[in-house]
Amino acid sequence: CGVLVYQSLCAAKILMEQGIRASVLNVYTIKPLDAEAIVSAARAAGRVVTVEEHQAIGGLGSAVAELLSEQYPVPIKRIGVPDQFGQSGEPHELLAHFGLNAEGLVTSITQFVHGAK
Repeated sequence: CGVLVYQSLCAAKILMEQGIRASVLNVYTIKPLDAEAIVSAARAAGRVVTVEEHQAIGGLGSAVAELLSEQYPVPIKRIGVPDQFGQSGEPHELLAHFGLNAEGLVTSITQFVHGAK
């Protein structure tokens, strides 16, 4: 949700130009989680990437991973802030630092699609 939906849409456009088809689903609440939309997207794509602007552990990515592990297992990549102490800076600097801007997302997603971890 929020600023990362925009960054994800920008990344999806860049990925499309590189021949990687990506769609963006705005999951604006974790509780209640829109299980139907997430499972439907997973079925259509065959893999899922979650993007969140906070700790990657225990947030949206974890909720989606739990849901999909039970209802429709597919490869999943969780992108977010790593489990470390926080950083200070301007929002655009922090997004770039953590790979949460469009360019960073493109890099992570391209590696995921091509099998790198």
